[in-house]
Amino acid sequence: MNNNLLFDFVVDKPAQTITITREFAAEHSLVWDAFTKPALLDQWTAPAPYQAKTKYMNFEVGGARFYAMVSPEGTESWALQKYTCITPKTNFKMHNAFADADGNPQPTGSDWDHTFSEQNGLTTVKISIYNKSFERMESLLEGFKLGFTATLENLESLLANLAQK
Repeated sequence: MNNNLLFDFVVDKPAQTITITREFAAEHSLVWDAFTKPALLDQWTAPAPYQAKTKYMNFEVGGARFYAMVSPEGTESWALQKYTCITPKTNFKMHNAFADADGNPQPTGSDWDHTFSEQNGLTTVKISIYNKSFERMESLLEGFKLGFTATLENLESLLANLAQK
């Protein structure tokens, strides 16, 4: 990981929100694509040794991504992301929930707000995650932070490889 790039992970318990801000030394359009195209998402959104597998994705308001984290033993943990707002190249919002293998989401989940900006050749992604049940989110927090940090490192490597092509 490039230690010169900004990485903040802030938990605001009263607001029931986690805010992650991360810089990437990559073109804005490439970072946007990495968050919005299933073939790229599958290359970075699972911490090793897990792999991501998108079953379907329709990146439009009202659309969804249904995907699994697959363990080395083949165990699948499914999630459903429903897109609620998209402003191309700058922002998208979604509701994220764990789901069963048929795509039925659990009643609990979190609302994610992704904002993208570029300055001086660096692209910044700010992700705000709100959960109605902060107790639930807090119970998952330690593993989430470790896993999400690992996926962002995967993304940094992917972006470096794509930029060389």
